[in-house]
Amino acid sequence: MNAIIRSIVRNPTQTPVLQIQRSWFFRRQFFSTRNPLPMWFFAVAPLLFSSSADATDDPHVSGTDLPHAPVVVEADWNYTVPMRPHHCDNVAPGQPLQSAIDAADDGAVLCLGDGDYPGHVVINRPITLWGTHKARIVSSGTGTTVSVLGHDVTLAGFTVDGSGHRFDQTDAAVRVEGFGHVVSGLKVLRATFGILVEKSSGCTVFGNHVSGDLHAPFGTRGDGIRLWETRATVVDNNRVDFSRDVVVWYSSHNIIQNNLVTGGRYGTHFMYSHNNLVQNNRYLSNIVGLFVMYSRNVVICENTLAGSFGASGIALGIKESGNLTILRNTMVRNTIGIYLDTSPLNVDDYNRLVSNSIRLGGVAVAFHGRTERNTFVHNVFTDNLAMVEVEGGGDAMSARWITNEYSDYAGYDLDNDGLGDVAYEQSRLSSHLLGQHPSLAFFRNTPAMFATDTVQHALPLFPPKILLRDDYPKMGNVDNAAATKEAEESL
Repeated sequence: MNAIIRSIVRNPTQTPVLQIQRSWFFRRQFFSTRNPLPMWFFAVAPLLFSSSADATDDPHVSGTDLPHAPVVVEADWNYTVPMRPHHCDNVAPGQPLQSAIDAADDGAVLCLGDGDYPGHVVINRPITLWGTHKARIVSSGTGTTVSVLGHDVTLAGFTVDGSGHRFDQTDAAVRVEGFGHVVSGLKVLRATFGILVEKSSGCTVFGNHVSGDLHAPFGTRGDGIRLWETRATVVDNNRVDFSRDVVVWYSSHNIIQNNLVTGGRYGTHFMYSHNNLVQNNRYLSNIVGLFVMYSRNVVICENTLAGSFGASGIALGIKESGNLTILRNTMVRNTIGIYLDTSPLNVDDYNRLVSNSIRLGGVAVAFHGRTERNTFVHNVFTDNLAMVEVEGGGDAMSARWITNEYSDYAGYDLDNDGLGDVAYEQSRLSSHLLGQHPSLAFFRNTPAMFATDTVQHALPLFPPKILLRDDYPKMGNVDNAAATKEAEESL
C-alpha cells in the first residue's frame, strides 16, 4: 500500500481510485481465488434485470404511472392570529354581510362574529374585514367566494370555506385585483383555487393557511396561491398544503419568503417572471420543489427543498432562464437536486450556484442541453448516488466547477490548505449510459446501475467519458462562511 501512496504523489494527475485499481495489490486481491470474478459477477448479474422501487405488481401499470402518494408533513409553522381592531362595526351572523360592506364608509372596519356568512362577497372600497377562524364565509358552490377590487382592502383572520368548481373561470376562495391590498391570517379550505392575486401591485399575502384536498388527483386541484401579472407584492409566512401549485406567472419584482409548501405538484412555479426574490422557504414532499422557466434575474437563497422523489422528483428546476443567483439552499432526499434545461438561454446571461448543500439524493445535478455559463462555487455534494447526468450523452465540462466539496472525493491534501491536491473527476459509467439512453432512467437508483459502476471500477478496460472536473475540490475543513463571502465577492 505504501507503493500506491508513493505512486500517487509522483503522478498526481490520476485519481487515487484509478491508481489503486491499476496497482498490483488491487489486481491480486480482486482476482485471487478467495474472491473469484466469475462467482461475484454471476451473483450480481440477475440484478441487471431488476425493476425499480416504484414498480407495481400490476403488469399494466408502470412505476411512472403510479399516482404521487400523499404525504402528511408535520412541520413547525409560526402563525399569529391578527388582533381584533380597537374600533370596529360588528356584523353578526345572520346579518346581510354584503349590505354592510356596501354601506360602509372608506376606511371602515367590519368585525365578523363567530358563525357562518354566505358568499359571494364583493369588496370594492378601502375597508378592513376582520374575524376569527370561527367566522366563516361559506361558498354557495359556484363562483368566487370573496372578491376584492380597488385599493387598500384588508382581509384578516377569518375562514373562507369552499369555492365554485370551474377551472375555466378560476373559481377561488379569494380573488384580489388592484393595489395595496392585504390578505392576512386567513384559513382557506376546500377551494378549487385558494388566493389569487391578479393584475395587482403593492399587495401583501401574509400568514395564511391554504389547505387543498389531500386525496384528489393533482389535475382536479387548483393553485394554492397565484400571482398573475402582479408586481411589487410580498408573499410571506404562508402555509400551503395539498394544492396543485403555488404560481408566479408574468409577475416581476415580488418577494416570496418564509413560506411552507407541502404535498403539492410544484412548490412554486415561476414563468416569465423577472427580478424576483425567493428566500427562506420550505418546500417539503412536493413532486417538484421550485421551478423557474423563461425568467431572468431571480435570486433563490436559503430555501429548504426536501422529499421530491419519484420518477419526476426535482428539488430545483431551471428552464431557459438566466442571471439566476442560487445561494445557500439545502436540498435533501430528492430524485434530482438541480435540473438545468438549456439554461441560461441568452448568450450574455450566467447562472451562479454558490454554497448550496445537496445531500442524500439520486442525481445531484442534471443537465439537458447546453451546460456552459453555469458556475458552481463552494457547494457541498454529500452522499448522492450520482454527481452529474447529462442527457443526450454530453458532458458538464463546459460548466465551471470551483472549489466544491464532494463526499466521494478520494484525493488528499498534503499541504493542508483545505483544498485537494488532485482534481475531482466524475466518470461514472451509469451516468454516461443514462445520458446516452434516457430510457434507462427506469433503472436509476436500482442494483442494476450499482452493478454497472462496480464492474466499471473493477475492470476499467473501457473508461467512460469524464463528465465534470473540479481542479481544486474542497476537503471539508475550509471555513464555509469565509468561503461563501469570498465567492459572493468574486461573482
